[in-house]
Amino acid sequence: MANNLTDTAENRTVDWLFGSSTTAPTLPLKMALVTVAGSDAAAGTEVTGGSYARKNISVAAAVNGAVTNSADLSFTGMPACTVVGWEIWDSAGSPVRWSYGPFDASKTVAAGDEFKVAASAWSFSAS
Repeated sequence: MANNLTDTAENRTVDWLFGSSTTAPTLPLKMALVTVAGSDAAAGTEVTGGSYARKNISVAAAVNGAVTNSADLSFTGMPACTVVGWEIWDSAGSPVRWSYGPFDASKTVAAGDEFKVAASAWSFSAS
């Protein structure tokens, strides 16, 4: 995925790279599911209802500028909706959105269904 960092993440990354700041995300990072895609500047429309909640995401060290999720992410008790993409948020008191993107294909789920992102099925690349 090319340039799927938010404007905030782009600015913080450049600040870090050039020594202006050591700001890092507040861990753990969490994956959110969206029904309407966001952009660099604006968050998408996050899933709401049912038992939906953001899930902690863990990744191993980057290889060739990319990471993948190291464990399954199971969103259980979903509301009826069509999931089109994801966003990565940190756990700060006022959470910061760091990245976003589409899934390979949107998926319609019925109320009570599970939406699963299998281990290594999601990737993030800085290329």
